[in-house]
Amino acid sequence: MNQAKLHRLLSQKEKNDREQFDQRLATNLTLIQKQFFSLYPEEQHEKHIQKLLKLLPKLFLERPEALRKQDLKRLQSGNWYQSEKLMGMQLYVEHFNKDLKGLKEKIPYFKKLGVNFLHLMPITKRPAGESDGGYAVNSYLEVDRKYGSKEDLLELTTAFRKNGIYLMLDFVVNHTSNEFSWAKKAKKGDKKYQGYYYTYEDLTIPAEFEKTLPEVFPETSPGNFTYIPEMEKWVMTVFNSYQWDLNYTNPQVFLEMLTNLVKLTDMGVDVVRFDALAFLWKKIGTISQNLPEAHNLISLFRMCLQVVAPGSILLAEAIVAPTDIVKYFGEEEKKGNECEVAYNASLMALLWNSIATKKTQLLYKSLMHVPSKPKDCTWINYIRCHDDIGLGYENHLIQELGWNPEMHRKFLLDYYCQRLDWSPAMGMLFMYNPKTGDGRITGSAASLLGLEKAIKTKDEDLLESSVRKIIMLHGITLAFGGIPLIYAGDEIGTLNDYSFQNDVSKKGDGRWVNRPMQDWETISSLANQDSPQSTIFHALQQLIQIRKGNSVFADHNNLQLCHTGNDHIFSFERTQGQNGLLVICNFDENPQVIDSSWVKKLGYFSKGEPLDLVSGEKVGMNSALLELMPYQMLWLMKS
Repeated sequence: MNQAKLHRLLSQKEKNDREQFDQRLATNLTLIQKQFFSLYPEEQHEKHIQKLLKLLPKLFLERPEALRKQDLKRLQSGNWYQSEKLMGMQLYVEHFNKDLKGLKEKIPYFKKLGVNFLHLMPITKRPAGESDGGYAVNSYLEVDRKYGSKEDLLELTTAFRKNGIYLMLDFVVNHTSNEFSWAKKAKKGDKKYQGYYYTYEDLTIPAEFEKTLPEVFPETSPGNFTYIPEMEKWVMTVFNSYQWDLNYTNPQVFLEMLTNLVKLTDMGVDVVRFDALAFLWKKIGTISQNLPEAHNLISLFRMCLQVVAPGSILLAEAIVAPTDIVKYFGEEEKKGNECEVAYNASLMALLWNSIATKKTQLLYKSLMHVPSKPKDCTWINYIRCHDDIGLGYENHLIQELGWNPEMHRKFLLDYYCQRLDWSPAMGMLFMYNPKTGDGRITGSAASLLGLEKAIKTKDEDLLESSVRKIIMLHGITLAFGGIPLIYAGDEIGTLNDYSFQNDVSKKGDGRWVNRPMQDWETISSLANQDSPQSTIFHALQQLIQIRKGNSVFADHNNLQLCHTGNDHIFSFERTQGQNGLLVICNFDENPQVIDSSWVKKLGYFSKGEPLDLVSGEKVGMNSALLELMPYQMLWLMKS
């Protein structure tokens, strides 16, 4: 049994919140000590574990009373994050509606669409120039002035709670900016704070690291160390030269970061997105990603947060190989005791592969190789986000299909990055490495799916197929099992934003092409126009309503892949007792047929005609073949 489930059982007993805290600490203490001493040997760090055990009750007593009460309600209600009622959106505050006060004004819009879970891109203080989109943090808790104040954030989270909206914010757990208070003190020669980072007198140790450390941004930030003249030392900077990696081999860093983490949740944050958590532990002779120590550290954060603020949960931002993603839910004794939520990056990348190839073999093959997740954990399912699209498919699976992995990735880059005249996609190549041929893809969902080209060329057929593709891909994320997340603007088919090329601070980062301003003028006229934007919005609005109205969409590890015998079709089942949901999608630009007899073999479809929730119409099963139109999606339930 994982610790959260144990706490849930214990929370049913009548006790005040301090007694509940003491009980949670007692049940977690053995695991906390084990994880702590696995990272920081007991004989050397007895004083640090004592510091931690004094810190936890202090943090609990400082937690606002309203949030402590909410913690108990959530413990008693079960896994709220697995509900079919959840519908997410990711956005940049300044691109959506100026600042935090402007965001609060748009609560009616979220409710109209059906969104009740928001991921706001970083809003804390950052350097004035390059800041990696806010992921170079000057503070973990102070709101950057362009978004407003801490009071504005507290007002927003209070309004969100009143309206049943959950909030996710980033916790940049791997690094700080070079302007962070610790980095400033380190530059001035403070040995304590130099020990908060990986700092070295010369290149002897960095050279050993470099033998195996890959480059995250080879074009813009080659290498993994930066020389800092002020302190005459080298510092580890895996991402960018202005982002200093935190040294978690120092237990004081963990204690400081745990305090920052809890204080973040104290502002009303429900889900904490652990950014770049795969990089947390560094070890010479390895790639310093996905190390066992990183998993132990994440579990230690989780066990401590669960004791102090059990109503808040962690999301793993681990864009890693499919077989590695589930490890961030926890394995063996840590199973279910790391992050409650993770990005389903594999599904996202595989869906884009199927759009380009019009085939689903790699999608099936890859999903079948992903180990099942723990029962009490869930995915975030999405098709686009603020970032690029990586092509992290497993080579051996591509080879098993008779394809050359290198050539296949080249085809995908060509297809999406305007290197093939016949392709409808209008994306951009990002972080291309000519030495290896590796690259990534940027672009809005609508532009990658052909809407931009259709509008430019006035191609009505392409426009219709583009809209169908947009709706189908989002429909898959809504039905797949987990929290669906729409990237702001995708609900109205927003196209690429090329204005970043005129901004000195942004033009070097092609990801800004898919970070547009929210088009409120278009939104204001959605009800009064026959446009692709209106079609997309109302279709997604309807699908969200359907999802929220059917408990089969709740994530209870009740998903099974279904093979139809047609390589253009993707199908899966969501089981629920005597009923269930069958999703069937056509990834081809032509109509496709499947044998309807296998549908009838599903017990709840053996009698009568199933109802397609998408169209609201019954689907005839008298014919031997079931036909799907280009990019059509069916959500079939027993009528």
